[in-house]
Amino acid sequence: MIDLSERVVLVTGGNGGIGLGMAEGCAMAGASLVIWGTNQTKLDAAEAKLRELGADVLAARVDVSDEEQVVTSMAAAIDRFGRVDAAFANAGVSGGGPFLEQTAETWRACLSVNLDGAFYTFREAARHMVERGEGGSLVGVSSTSAIHGAPGAQPYAASKAAMLAMVRGLAVEFARYGIRANSVIPGWTETELTEAGRGNEKFLENTTKRTPIRRWGVPEDFRAVGAFLADPTQQFHTGDEVVLDGGYTRF
Repeated sequence: MIDLSERVVLVTGGNGGIGLGMAEGCAMAGASLVIWGTNQTKLDAAEAKLRELGADVLAARVDVSDEEQVVTSMAAAIDRFGRVDAAFANAGVSGGGPFLEQTAETWRACLSVNLDGAFYTFREAARHMVERGEGGSLVGVSSTSAIHGAPGAQPYAASKAAMLAMVRGLAVEFARYGIRANSVIPGWTETELTEAGRGNEKFLENTTKRTPIRRWGVPEDFRAVGAFLADPTQQFHTGDEVVLDGGYTRF
């Protein structure tokens, strides 16, 4: 049994989808939660759901692409709970379209959230963890698009591939401080971000057929991995890329 009581877990984009699934897993293991998002209605609903699971929750509107918001919001989380033991950089947006029609603005809008936002979040969390001297866990949420070619989604895929490289570097650099860094690579999952894909019957059928489990993932599938990666007893587990895709990348 994973025991996260007395632990504080921060999840960006924790107000829905995979982020909320991981937050639920941590809450069920006894953690207090800090969730960031930009949609207040979703934040309120996620906060209520986590409180029903028994968690103490701080829900805040934070645009992770804004460095100042990340810095001040991390400080607010530490002020509220006194510590942050695990930080999940999960906030993400889609981006792309036909490659020849993509603009610099399209490219930057996607990377500013998916990559810059993760950088700001990890940097502020790591600063706190190093200063506190009790170790911690950094988790980046990537995508199978970082492994396979993703036509029409190059900005998104690039941001998720860069996430993997950043996390590997963090694992090596911060091991001396007892800070672990790992990535999660989700496959096709039923979230707001993938709503357009699920609305395309042919695309949904093809991706489901390619998944050996024969279904898309759901946020609840990420509860256990969230709790596991936040577990402070897993001191030897760092620099890993945990794939949760129903076998999609193996078929």
